[in-house]
Amino acid sequence: MMWKKRVKQAALVAVGFIVVGVAAIAWLWSDRPNLEDVGWPIPAIASSAVADSVTVTWLGVTTLLFDDSETQILVDGFFSRPSLADVVLDRPVENDAAVINYVLDEYRMRRLAAIIPVHSHFDHAMDIGAIANRTSASVLGSASTSEIARGAGVPEDQITTVIENRPYEFGRFTVTLLRSRHAPIGWRGTVPLAGTIDAPLTLPQPVSAWREGGSYTIVIAHPQGTTVVQASAGLANAYLSKVPADVVMLGVFGLESLGRSYAEQYWQGFVTATGASSVYPIHFDDYTKPFGEVIPGPKFLGDLTTTVKWLERFRELWDNDVQLFMPEFGRPIALYAQPVPEA
Repeated sequence: MMWKKRVKQAALVAVGFIVVGVAAIAWLWSDRPNLEDVGWPIPAIASSAVADSVTVTWLGVTTLLFDDSETQILVDGFFSRPSLADVVLDRPVENDAAVINYVLDEYRMRRLAAIIPVHSHFDHAMDIGAIANRTSASVLGSASTSEIARGAGVPEDQITTVIENRPYEFGRFTVTLLRSRHAPIGWRGTVPLAGTIDAPLTLPQPVSAWREGGSYTIVIAHPQGTTVVQASAGLANAYLSKVPADVVMLGVFGLESLGRSYAEQYWQGFVTATGASSVYPIHFDDYTKPFGEVIPGPKFLGDLTTTVKWLERFRELWDNDVQLFMPEFGRPIALYAQPVPEA
């Protein structure tokens, strides 16, 4: 009988540990910064600036729609939003056709020339094939990105495996993809879901099927100005110092977890080196939330409040003419007009 009592006690202790562990995880996941506390101004919408200016519309995470009234370019393509349970349990997921159709209509993507993922993780490239099939836009990216498009049945003449450092022209836009690094935010400084996609990726698939496939810094030049998009907080390569830019879209997911010294190098590599005059943070929101719901990620994955304070300090130290702006979901920004903060 004694052994039964001990087994029961051990079981109760185990259950207790599980309950405490679940409660701790739930608390960590719910402990998030308040976006309103960031305090960075939101630039006025494009229509109140210059009517024919180049605009960018942030659509969550690092999906960005560039538009000069003639040609549209989409950096990334992530409208379907797998739930937290889908991600944690690595359950098979599909494109959300209803959401994709809504987004293409709501944001008038009728002149879309190119879809260009920064790398091939699901939160950047999950919907690129479905978007290409609905718009006839070209898909430009790594060999892994090409396999995502093929898996969705995108015609080969719409798929281009990028040659690094080569300029690609779409209307008046010139796009160049520079080899970059993914932020080392995985276990012991690794890249999460590293590796390549080596065969057409047909859906459904678990999110782990979308491998990084190599990362890029994307330089989008236009007669009106140049924007650098760095979606993942990987350090810049030295050649970026030869790329002057007006605007930097700076991915900050996990940046605080990498430490202040790392963040200093990150700022200097992408902002100081390019001479940018405006910086917008991207990839700060929880990608498991429904499309359009902007909530910062949990603090334990990288505290946005601390990151914001660091960036403000870096500006004071090295680039005090730089303006820091917070993008607002779904609202076009006139990139190269002098941004006017909303009152």
